[in-house]
Amino acid sequence: MAAVVVREYDANKDSRAVEEVENRCEVGPSGKLSLHTDLLGDPICRVRNSPAFLMLVAETAASGEEEGEIVGMIRGCIKTVTCGTKLSRNGKNGSNKPPEQLAVCTKLAYILGLRVSPSHRRMGIGLKLVRKMEEWFRENGAEYSYMATEKDNEASVQLFTQKCGYSKFRSPAILVQPVFAHRFKLSKRISIIKLTSADAEALYRRYSSTTEFFPRDIDSILNNKLNLGTFLAVPARSTYSKWWPGAAAFLLDPPESWAVLSVWNCKDVFTLEVRGASRLRLALAKATRIADRVFPWLRLPSIPQVFRPFGFHFLYGLGGEGPNSAQYMRALCGLAHNMAQERGCGVVATEVASREPLRLGIPHWKSLSCAEDLWCIKRFGEDYSDGAVGDWTKSPPGLSIFVDPREF
Repeated sequence: MAAVVVREYDANKDSRAVEEVENRCEVGPSGKLSLHTDLLGDPICRVRNSPAFLMLVAETAASGEEEGEIVGMIRGCIKTVTCGTKLSRNGKNGSNKPPEQLAVCTKLAYILGLRVSPSHRRMGIGLKLVRKMEEWFRENGAEYSYMATEKDNEASVQLFTQKCGYSKFRSPAILVQPVFAHRFKLSKRISIIKLTSADAEALYRRYSSTTEFFPRDIDSILNNKLNLGTFLAVPARSTYSKWWPGAAAFLLDPPESWAVLSVWNCKDVFTLEVRGASRLRLALAKATRIADRVFPWLRLPSIPQVFRPFGFHFLYGLGGEGPNSAQYMRALCGLAHNMAQERGCGVVATEVASREPLRLGIPHWKSLSCAEDLWCIKRFGEDYSDGAVGDWTKSPPGLSIFVDPREF
């Protein structure tokens, strides 16, 4: 095998070669439906919006008159997130207030988009790319690194857990809902308020700051051009449906039940395509669309054209409280469905913790969803920003996680 050199991605000369490798690589276990990703001409777009990011490529060494060939790539980013909580000191400065939960943060790195050309697999190239990326993580002060993969992707799981020292950490669920030809009918008993970015930030920092993986730079996410808005569902008869006093006042006296989420436009970053479907499955999907066009009054749940490139919206920051919060979340997901329909998306997707209480209110198709995604994590050093947490890799999962839309 020719020597392989790992270097930083050069947009001026590497984009076409990287795209070719992406086209040869499918995401998904062998023998099943797989997803093909098209990054719309910008291979680094999936990490570009992160606070710190890097893309590396693996290139065979040039020999004689032959130029080197790019045979693999990896992307990584670094940010500061919540990794646990601690109690405030009760009675500090003479205060009689009870202790409250305070977020403990850490500098976290994330690996995504590891690809190796099929003709160069099982040669140690993936391991070489991961180790080089981890060097950059350490140099930039990351305390932990994590990655996500399909639970049954044995090659990826073995690479990270057996060769790179990662441990299995969390198993969230990816929930995917098709975008149908019919609009979701919103309940008149629920009012939906679109928050300003300032109010959305205030609400998330007060309500979600102690949620695992909550990003400290939430303001950058909410003010990004890909963010389509943050929406709050409240009872239609509540005061807040008529007059909005601001996020701080809302959280001081919230209604009995409410829910919130934000929408991220992945359609302008990359498209997906489902491959590997049998002729029978393709025919059945087409039949549902034909039947829906012929009998529109029946409002049949037809399968959108996901066997060609399609865009999607990602729902993040899901939260809420109260006995009817799942019902309010369903209304917000309906609004998101209608937004996706207007923008020509094929599906709406989100990712939530396996024990997320609001999961009951998130409509999805089991055949398109992933019940257990696998997140693996690695601890780089013994030094911590706060000794109250200890080793995050050994902490039990909470009810919720905050999934960063920049990394989905």
